Amino acid sequence: MGFSKCYSAQAVGLNAHIVCVEVDISKGMASFSVVGLPDKSVDESKDRISAAIKNSGYKSPKAKNQKIIISLTPANFKKEGTLFDLAMSLGYLLAGGEIKFDTKNKLFLGELGLNGELRSIKGALPLVQKAKEKGFTEIFLPFENADEAAIIEGVTVYACKTLKEVIEHLNIMGAEEEKVLRRPLTPHTPTIKTKNDIVYEYGFEDVRGQETAKRGLEIAAAGRHNVLMFGPPGTGKTMLARAFSQLLPDLSFDESIEITGIHSISGTLKVPLVTTAPFRAPHHTSSYVSLIGGGAFPKPGEVTLAHRGVLFLDEFPEFEKRVLESLREPLEEKFVSISRAKGTEVFPANFILVAAMNPCPCGFKGTKKECVCSAGDIYKYERKLSGPIMDRIDIFLPVAEIDYKKLSDKVPEGTDTSKNIRDRVLKAREIQEKRFDGKRINTNSEMSAKDLEKFAPLGEKEKNLLNSAATRMGLSPRAYHRIIKLARTIADLEGSENIQEKHLLEALGYREKKG
Repeated sequence: MGFSKCYSAQAVGLNAHIVCVEVDISKGMASFSVVGLPDKSVDESKDRISAAIKNSGYKSPKAKNQKIIISLTPANFKKEGTLFDLAMSLGYLLAGGEIKFDTKNKLFLGELGLNGELRSIKGALPLVQKAKEKGFTEIFLPFENADEAAIIEGVTVYACKTLKEVIEHLNIMGAEEEKVLRRPLTPHTPTIKTKNDIVYEYGFEDVRGQETAKRGLEIAAAGRHNVLMFGPPGTGKTMLARAFSQLLPDLSFDESIEITGIHSISGTLKVPLVTTAPFRAPHHTSSYVSLIGGGAFPKPGEVTLAHRGVLFLDEFPEFEKRVLESLREPLEEKFVSISRAKGTEVFPANFILVAAMNPCPCGFKGTKKECVCSAGDIYKYERKLSGPIMDRIDIFLPVAEIDYKKLSDKVPEGTDTSKNIRDRVLKAREIQEKRFDGKRINTNSEMSAKDLEKFAPLGEKEKNLLNSAATRMGLSPRAYHRIIKLARTIADLEGSENIQEKHLLEALGYREKKG
């Protein structure tokens, strides 16, 4: 009979918490309980760890006449998932005196199979980050999560395959005659490159024609502006959107850690370290919760998974009205705040919105094909996009029908490639970095009205031009400021120190949705 204490961790929202696993074994009628607000998956761990311990060469906890209590502290938040299995198993064996090791500065993460195999977990990277903050120096976790976890410097990550392997490494019984077969785990180092070696399926050079759309997307990438493409089906809107992400700069190391942590917690991580801007393209049937995030214990949605990247919404008006309106906060504030009775979570959501839509429900309004939509159908279709949502879009791009000759001809020499456009985007981003000099903003789209006075002043001629156009177009103050930001980006792409009339005229041309 005895007591032990070891450590594990859990993510709540996007924040990691260290969890102390206390195990008490005492005499009494056979019972096995887990306390500390466990959910069903944690409560079921009693059966998993009993079988795993038995199949690792020790007697099953349920085969003994003893009272077992496992406490997960602090008990003020719900414990979810299966990542406590390894810590609970080791804690039980330690409390029963069957193994002996120093638990100081050691953290254990992992789900156990009935045969004692360790299975991968979600959120390894942020959990290891938190462990390092709290002074832990040795992390034991499943082999599949080791590359991700080993990105964090200053801790030793042990890649584990089975419970037995961990026990043999930790057990220090000390008596010479009680030596066990040891297979010490090797501290794990990441086997990743600094950049993802991505081969893209196609680039801007593969999209024939559509020069206006390409130019608009170049400006959007340079200043992180929101875009709406509109045109008949099959004209290249989706191809352009997917090629768009190639124009964005690679993430900095800090940004990579942040994005990797988000995707790790969400279970969408496919590489050890995300080094390129995320691209998310949810289907138009996606629910409010899947897009924005939520649930009884709030989880991040698509707007957070697209953080520092691109959120592509194809068939934009086909999304539910409530879903579209929920985009107002993240598009303006760059985060979403989700409140529930049990707490509030704030998730980052600083993404570029790239939306695409047809001119009408059937898609053929204004084309050579006959449109079968009634005036009422078209009105209802366009009404799905409210004024406040349209106000938050900087660039409206027509993607018109293509001449068949252009489709069959070879790509003309001198056609702008994604690489050429990306080089111009990177130069414009460098100009913005110098301008804002590490302040709270990094790109033109993030400037506030006060920032515009300092970083994007207009001359007298330019002011008169903009004021005249704003009156004619009936622009809101938000749209008025967005045009100045857009003009500032166009000037940056040209290498111009000041915003000129031609930059404003081009920005104004992208403001109106024609057709």
